[in-house]
Amino acid sequence: MIDRQEIWTGGLNEEALGAQPQRRVGLYDTTLRDGEQTVGVVLLPEQKLEIARLLDAFGIDRIEAGFPRVSEEDWRAVEMIRDAGLRAELWGFSRAVPDDVEAIVTLGLQATVIEAPVSEVKLRALGVERSEMLRRIRTAVAHASQRGVRVAYFAVDGSRADLGFLERVYKTALDAGAQELVVVDTIGIATPEAAAYLVGRVREWAGADVPVHFHGHNDFGLATAAAIAAARAGASYIHGTINGMGERAGNTNLAEVALALDALYGAETGLKLEMVSDVSRRVRELSGYQMAPWTPLVGENLFRRETGTAVSQFHVPEAIEPYAASVVGARRGVVLGKRSGRDSIRIKSEELGLTVPAEHSRALLERVKELGMRKRGLVTDDEFRSLVEELD
Repeated sequence: MIDRQEIWTGGLNEEALGAQPQRRVGLYDTTLRDGEQTVGVVLLPEQKLEIARLLDAFGIDRIEAGFPRVSEEDWRAVEMIRDAGLRAELWGFSRAVPDDVEAIVTLGLQATVIEAPVSEVKLRALGVERSEMLRRIRTAVAHASQRGVRVAYFAVDGSRADLGFLERVYKTALDAGAQELVVVDTIGIATPEAAAYLVGRVREWAGADVPVHFHGHNDFGLATAAAIAAARAGASYIHGTINGMGERAGNTNLAEVALALDALYGAETGLKLEMVSDVSRRVRELSGYQMAPWTPLVGENLFRRETGTAVSQFHVPEAIEPYAASVVGARRGVVLGKRSGRDSIRIKSEELGLTVPAEHSRALLERVKELGMRKRGLVTDDEFRSLVEELD
């Protein structure tokens, strides 16, 4: 749990929300499968193993090791992760196809999601009738269940499915032996209210003893909000990825969900958020992409201050930040540029061990601003040292 003394949100949320029930929400990570579907990302088996170990240390409850029938490399990656002795539960991924299910059994995985599309538009695109899809679901789930594999049925594009048919789909999966169900917002169309509604309906259909998951995407920028709403509606597990990586606009960002649930809603996820900066950075390095510096939790600008107004309050972190940098394993700092003020010069000088006479501070500030405008960027520490030397 986060140290509440390091969260500085005031009392508005408590006033609006009232007392929140304390509950545990599980995190299901699909970085190694859905995350790798990010355009241009290809991870080697050894890299997937490294990420799996990071996820395990990070506190992820369930790790989707991959879709073994995609390629020989994916099969090998699943084998390597299976044999790594991780604490987290390992899950596989399978379509409602006999050979996919048999791959899960052959690899000795104890649990898997089994997916099948259920919306009319998906069925039409695939040229599959409802009755045939129900048969495929029943057959695949029964095959896995009878071989001792725990199954969570994954209703692809369920957020756009006819609700009457969706109920039949989930009940068919349960009757065939599925023990868990996944509410899937494949195209990211669900509002938070719709995500909560659909989770609630599926829980009604399934009964209180069946864990219900939520798997969302970020096409409307609502993935985190929808996941929070789903958790509050009773979802036992939230699916997502590191950094929100994935197809199109990406998947739900698990770290964002964990921080919001813990800091704002009082629900525990067990994620070690103090590791998020390191985990995020390493996954980016292995995957070969960059993130915007203003990205929540892990953006390089979140705890760096340039504007003079903010820097003048730098000594009281809660005046300019909603939570402590230590919550997400980040470091605070002052940077110099066009928007700097005199406090910026003082703090940066102290940080670098430089002595700047008070009578020179205004002239130095003007030179910093001028250089920042000329560069159209920040003034580096080395450049600042040179400007200080020029004043002597």
